[in-house]
Amino acid sequence: MDKYIYWLDCIEGLGANAKRNLIEAFGGGEEVYKASENMLQYILETKKLNLFLKARKKENVERFYEELLQKDIYFCSCFDTNFPEKLRVIPDVPFGIYYKGKLPEPEMPSVAVIGARECSQYGEFVAKELGEMLGSQGIQVISGMAKGIDGISQMNALKKGGTSYAVLGCGVDVCYPKSNERLYNELLEKGGILSTYPPGTAPQARLFPSRNRIVSGLADVLVVIEARRRSGTSITVEMALEQGKDIFAVPGRVTDRLSDGCNKMIKEGAHVLLSPEDFLLDLQELLPAKMAKLRLQTSNRFLECTEENKEVNIGDIGEDAGNTFMNRVLAVLDFYPQSLENIMLILRERFGVEMTQEEITTKMMYLCILGIVRQDSQGWYSKRV
Repeated sequence: MDKYIYWLDCIEGLGANAKRNLIEAFGGGEEVYKASENMLQYILETKKLNLFLKARKKENVERFYEELLQKDIYFCSCFDTNFPEKLRVIPDVPFGIYYKGKLPEPEMPSVAVIGARECSQYGEFVAKELGEMLGSQGIQVISGMAKGIDGISQMNALKKGGTSYAVLGCGVDVCYPKSNERLYNELLEKGGILSTYPPGTAPQARLFPSRNRIVSGLADVLVVIEARRRSGTSITVEMALEQGKDIFAVPGRVTDRLSDGCNKMIKEGAHVLLSPEDFLLDLQELLPAKMAKLRLQTSNRFLECTEENKEVNIGDIGEDAGNTFMNRVLAVLDFYPQSLENIMLILRERFGVEMTQEEITTKMMYLCILGIVRQDSQGWYSKRV
């Protein structure tokens, strides 16, 4: 982290393009900081030059930098190697990213989940189910930590042992909304908090549309759960389309105004998200390389756990070790599809396995990820040939 580039980013009103031009012209942050006024005027217009000179005269770079480190805040500019590659290719590339915790893993699949703040019970249910599935499968969840769909999906992903990242429309040291303070703290431990705005920046309505491009930019796929026809969510969708991202929308009743936006997206060509299980299969088709790597990572973890005779945490497997459960399922399945209800019945009668439908669904999805079991349609499974 370059302390001079960090100082440069904190100059309000300078603009990302002007900051990039300075670094490219002088070769580095310290060189920019020490550049003469005569040289700077060839790069900066008068108004921005005055802002630069005022900041250089006023701020102590060393003290500025130390204050940042004391807050456990990190900064990477678009010139740093750890700057997210996905953000280098979007329109209006940010000059830098502030973060607490960690940055998303670029080689692992990531899904942005967004939607209405004042969501319905239906929207809350779908966000919970989807968040749990993504978390249990190790798929990163990107969102804005907002009240409603954002926060619900992120919290439930974390509950299932997953990772999630929040992109804020304020400084990373500002918890907004305050009602999501618990989620904020959990994200620091199990994911990260990101922002393009310097620490201490208060949340302002004008900052959120720009923030939205980072949410979609960091994701491989964008999911919308409940949105009015005109809303902040639609702005994020437009940015995601501009970035070339696949959009999934959850359909709703035609009489429900909270579903107007999603239904319109589907009409205009967005993918339809009917269930978490179907969506998982869609991800395998859209992101074959990343899902294969995730499957390999999960498989290695599975083998490590079973070799040590430990339980595998696949959405709380219960008393069966992972290999025992897998062998029992394979003993029940055939190459012809069977319903989940029939699988549960045979497992109970033949092996005495008592599970809820939610528990066994989570485990079956895991075996699908490993490539051992195939989901033929919603709730129907068979052995892979």
